[in-house]
Amino acid sequence: MCGRYVSTRSPEDLARIFGVTDWRPQEALAPNWNVAPTNRVYAVLERAPRDADDSGSGSGSGSGSGGQDAVRRELRPLRWGLVPSWAKDPKIGSRLINARVETVGDKPAFRSSFAKRRCLLPADGFYEWQQVKDPATGRSRKQPYFIHPADGRVLAFAGLYAYWRNPEVRQDDDPDAWLLTCTILTTEATDAAGRIHPRMPLALPPDHYDAWLDPRRQDPGDLRGLLTPPADGRLDARPVSLAVNDVRRNGPELLEEVPAPATGR
Repeated sequence: MCGRYVSTRSPEDLARIFGVTDWRPQEALAPNWNVAPTNRVYAVLERAPRDADDSGSGSGSGSGSGGQDAVRRELRPLRWGLVPSWAKDPKIGSRLINARVETVGDKPAFRSSFAKRRCLLPADGFYEWQQVKDPATGRSRKQPYFIHPADGRVLAFAGLYAYWRNPEVRQDDDPDAWLLTCTILTTEATDAAGRIHPRMPLALPPDHYDAWLDPRRQDPGDLRGLLTPPADGRLDARPVSLAVNDVRRNGPELLEEVPAPATGR
């Protein structure tokens, strides 16, 4: 599971890294050192102007699409926690923050998005918790770790997104008519993450970005072939303050290393 992560890159940096052509400066998000479910997060996605699922949610701005039928690569803020288009209540999103790669193409909540609406979720790293024994009290507690690329590069979590139409809003062009949400794909943990937790978000390598984002690529077997865990040696992990446990705490101090906890669970 991935329940918290870090995303502090500027939209300008993300547009450059991911080859984004369309993004809205007025939608820029503040750096976030403690991203939690239901927060707005950056997503890189591709869509065609005639996407029927986005008929009323507005179009991207920036450098333009370069043609009526061209696929645009956008940087957009989405709410973390996927709400399927058929959902009766958007609160379901709080339970759909992750999708397992092993079953993502089969689950009703994710099947349509897996086929047509895939995205990348940029991150500096993510948090996981390990059960440890406090030597002072003898009690078990959860120690947070910050897991991040050893070379400092941005991670690109494989994600899915969805449009949900608010039935209480009459006009399609009303800003409140559409809710855009996303989920993060998870896989069996490897590398430093595997020593802490059995699951981890799946980060795609740069040479898989184009294929994963392309909405015209819909063959399930082809898509599953892109979802391979990264090789060992790419991730580092360090223990960090228990302050991370409080979603109201936010700042670079959350990433500062603290003394390693005693071994034993």
